[in-house]
Amino acid sequence: MSLRAIARQSRSKCVANMPGYEIASSFLLAMTFFIYHMPSQILLATHINAPVEKVFDIARNIDVHVESTKHTGERAIAGRTTGLIELGETVTWRAKHFGIWQNLTSKITEMEYPNYFTDIQVEGAFKSFTHEHYFYPILNQTMMRDIFTFESPGGILGKAVNFLFLSNYMTRLLVKRNEVIKQVAEGRSNS
Repeated sequence: MSLRAIARQSRSKCVANMPGYEIASSFLLAMTFFIYHMPSQILLATHINAPVEKVFDIARNIDVHVESTKHTGERAIAGRTTGLIELGETVTWRAKHFGIWQNLTSKITEMEYPNYFTDIQVEGAFKSFTHEHYFYPILNQTMMRDIFTFESPGGILGKAVNFLFLSNYMTRLLVKRNEVIKQVAEGRSNS
């Protein structure tokens, strides 16, 4: 046996005999499986001091959405470009994210007034996304709940991007959007 082979074999034995090696390698294997096979999901709940019907309509209002994302230069450029989006309608957004102008088309695939609606990406930068919006009336107030599930293209590299920064970026974007919805519904200015 060559000297290199002996050195390689002894190194692998040393690593394998380190305390906690099996646990650490099992954990890394499980995390790799989880990151690779699971889509990213963001869950938000926002309490709004306004009736559920009002909040539902504000949440699907294109003009309010544009206001909530003005820091990205987002605007509606095709499909429904103003007012309340309805079941079966699409909207194409143009916005600057990470220094790159991007277009994204979404479609309302489910709607039950004033309880929920769902929009999905039809075309855009994500491999896929589904945004579920739920509205719960509580004594003339509303609990608005978002479930945003998304996948980035690029396999394991896309999953790593989600984990490292895209999930946080999307969470901040959705929280900002919900703050604007809350301000408009409660009749407060955003200044």
